[in-house]
Order: sequence, then structure tokens, then C-alpha cells
Amino acid sequence: MKKLIIINGPNLNLLGKREPNIYGSLSFTEFLDEIKAKYSNATIEHFQSNIEGELIDKIQDVGFSYDGIILNAAAYTHTSIAIGDAVKAIETPVVEVHISNTFGREEFRHQSFVSPNAKGIILGFGLQSYELAIQSFL
Repeated sequence: MKKLIIINGPNLNLLGKREPNIYGSLSFTEFLDEIKAKYSNATIEHFQSNIEGELIDKIQDVGFSYDGIILNAAAYTHTSIAIGDAVKAIETPVVEVHISNTFGREEFRHQSFVSPNAKGIILGFGLQSYELAIQSFL
């Protein structure tokens, strides 16, 4: 059984409440329950933090023992060299995920410090972006 973890960055704890026109009205907890049931052939864990260092610690903690990391570093994607370096330093493959099409938004969101070290990138498919990332590991 594959062991996967979804790591979410800042403000993603507000999914379902935050800008529903961009992020939808489903909470991440509700979505996570759905995908855990749908992909019962995998262990899917979840971690969320608004704190950059906690995200780095989690990436390092699971980065040598899990089969895959699905990372939505949110705004840190565009600002955190340290998160990009953490992804580069580990062995576990990482799929970078974004709910929105970051290239259709503000120009600063077009840069990613995660992408150069990710196995792949999925963006713009709403919460289904996470599901597509899960499928890439199965």
C-alpha cells in the first residue's frame, strides 16, 4: 500500500470559506474524507501549516520514508527558497499542486521555487488537482 501525504501551506485551512469563486465551497476536511474513501488502496495523510518552518520540518520528516508528497505550498511557492531547497534535499518524489491556475493570476504567482525539484506540477483543476496528483503515484 502506497503511503502518501498531502502538505498544505498558508491559508489553505480556510478552504470552503476563503474566496469560494477561486477555491470552491468544499472544506479540505470534507474533500480529504472523500478521497480517502475513494483511494482506500493507499494511506493518505494530511498536514497543514501557516508557518514556513513547520512545512520544511514536515517535508524533511517524511521525505525519506513516504512514497509520495503532494505539496501545495500556497503563497510560499512563490517566495520560499527554503521550501524549494527542502524538496530538492529529500528522496521522496513531490508533486506540486495548486487549486487555481496560478498563471491566470497575478504575475508574482507565475514563479515557483518548488517546480524545479518536483516530479510534476498540477494546477488549475480545483480540488481535483490533488486527486490527479494521487493518481500519479498509484
